[in-house]
Amino acid sequence: MYDRTMAELLHLAAGFLALDENGGVLLRGIVDEYEVKLTAAGYRPLEEHEPWTLTPGQGYFVVRGQASLAAFRVPEGPWRGFAIAAAHSDSPTFKIREEAEVSGAGKTVRLSVEPYGGGIYRSWLDRPLSVAGRVLVRTAAGVEPRLVNVDRDLLVIPSVAIHMDRTVNKGAALDPAVDLLPLLGMEDKGAFRRLIAAEAGVEEADLVTTELFLYPRMRGTCVGAAGEFLCAPRLDDLQCVYGCLQGFLAAGTGESMPVLCVFHNEEVGSGTWQGADSTFLTDVLSRAAAALGRTGEAYQTSVAESFLVSADNAHAVHPAHPEYADKQEFPVLNGGVVVKYNANQHYTTDALSDAVFRDLCRRAEVPVQRYSNRADLPGGSTLGNISTSHLSIPSVDIGLPQLAMHSCCEVAGVRDTEALARVMTAYFSAGIRRLPGGGMALA
Repeated sequence: MYDRTMAELLHLAAGFLALDENGGVLLRGIVDEYEVKLTAAGYRPLEEHEPWTLTPGQGYFVVRGQASLAAFRVPEGPWRGFAIAAAHSDSPTFKIREEAEVSGAGKTVRLSVEPYGGGIYRSWLDRPLSVAGRVLVRTAAGVEPRLVNVDRDLLVIPSVAIHMDRTVNKGAALDPAVDLLPLLGMEDKGAFRRLIAAEAGVEEADLVTTELFLYPRMRGTCVGAAGEFLCAPRLDDLQCVYGCLQGFLAAGTGESMPVLCVFHNEEVGSGTWQGADSTFLTDVLSRAAAALGRTGEAYQTSVAESFLVSADNAHAVHPAHPEYADKQEFPVLNGGVVVKYNANQHYTTDALSDAVFRDLCRRAEVPVQRYSNRADLPGGSTLGNISTSHLSIPSVDIGLPQLAMHSCCEVAGVRDTEALARVMTAYFSAGIRRLPGGGMALA
């Protein structure tokens, strides 16, 4: 049964802040939210700058940069390799520049912003927005990060009236440096920085730097004649993050060590110290194995019996524009989990990983769909092929079908998240075995 509160859990502000099940704003981000959930489930935090001591049967999590998280559970008995799932916490938005205030016509003040990722710009116009993120503040102990959120309708990006721009409905391009600066207020020099300092609970002089983003104030909601669609910001990729976490927490004991990794900065190429193109995942795996006495060849043997599920949403066939989809391999909303394919390996799925994942779906009684880009519309890279450049293991690219990807507000099917949670429960509960001749089997 679909839980309508899921729409609230999926609404996250700028990758940092979340709404609780009652609609109240939580001053913590997606990673902080999952820290709370993991802690409640008995998982213990580990620090990268401290030695690790691990106990069989215990779960642990590691956070890097307040934005990426890796969680794992140590098996109580013998184990083979790692059963890994990866998703990402960020979505396209606009980053606010340090020198934020820009004087506009009519004695107005706007904020200077820069696009983060490849968003659909027009979808951000004419709707209430606000600001969230983190700031670095000066304290007696040193410089410390704090999460902030201006929890009210603060900003708007007004469009130009059709009376003044008769081309507005003809696909006119928007200049991010001109058309997408949000309106803050009337002339009041320094108002924005004072506002952020107050939200951080410090004097303005102690506000060192900021890392702030725009976010839409809209909450997730169910739409459709039977409530069959989920309409919410940032479904890409928080829908997969949520489904993977549910499966991770619900899983039983298997022959592999379950590992859940939530990366940041996927939308800007993953090339950061907390992205998929960093050593974060390999650092966690090698240190966990070493703490359990698996070093050298023993660690490499464990890696050789490992598997990666790269979970990032997929394009459903558009009801008005089916021509953008492949004629044969296109997913539909509420049709189940999607396996993604590309002949040039922009998706990491191959025949082996496809067969393993489909067997998991069969075991979990979850419907599974295929997605391929139209041959003349190639897609981009994923967490899978970036992660496997550091960790050479079989990987499958999956996702959930959605519409309006990278819009300010996206659309998905309400039943699909449950399907992902079920198959990920089966995955983390099973265990992966290597077979002679290059095959793999589920334990």
